[in-house]
Amino acid sequence: MSDAMPQFTRAGFLLGVRLSLPILPGIAAFALAYGTVAVQKGLTLAEAAVMSALVYAGASQLVGLEIWTTPLTPAAAVAVVGVVAAINLRLILMGAALRPWLGGVPARQVYPALGILTDANWVIALRYRAEGGNDWAVLVGSGLVIWMVWAGAAIPGYLFGALVADPRRWGLDLMMPAFFVAMLVPLWRGPRRSLPWIVSGVVSLATAELVAGYWFIVTGAVTGSLAGAILGPRDGGDA
Repeated sequence: MSDAMPQFTRAGFLLGVRLSLPILPGIAAFALAYGTVAVQKGLTLAEAAVMSALVYAGASQLVGLEIWTTPLTPAAAVAVVGVVAAINLRLILMGAALRPWLGGVPARQVYPALGILTDANWVIALRYRAEGGNDWAVLVGSGLVIWMVWAGAAIPGYLFGALVADPRRWGLDLMMPAFFVAMLVPLWRGPRRSLPWIVSGVVSLATAELVAGYWFIVTGAVTGSLAGAILGPRDGGDA
């Protein structure tokens, strides 16, 4: 892995677009599911489209819709913001994982790019980096095309959702877990490095059984992060 200053080239941008192509059907299906749930919750087409384009965080958008009320009360709005923020706390750790690579890039360039950071293009960029790549336009190219597909597919999902009385009958409630399980596969680094996943999953399930509400998200994230920090990579490589 090179320690040279990261590059940002047109070729890297196009490579990021190309590397994201295999996952775009899954992103589109995920966005269609979001649009379907949005119409079931009473959002207008404009509200669903703006949320999709600006929040741009699939998992938290869907969970936020779970507690969305129509009309939206101040208490419900606070709850939605809190849950969305809790789920997106993982982006802080994901951004920190990019620091060893992008720490030398000017902040005015990196921070706007982090606005389109998702689980998918984070995985793409880290895999590319682990294979010796040093063009961070891969992160931006993949993130931008994923954002375009996500924001665009939410609209037909919304229109389709008006025709679906029960999204669960079509298995749309399984879209999110299936998508995240699929993304775990390329992150597999052996049993030891999977222990934080196991800790997080066990604690989340236990919390969901014992405590009402969405505290399982917070406890799972915190304990998984602590387990990862305690165990750490023994070989000094990337986590």
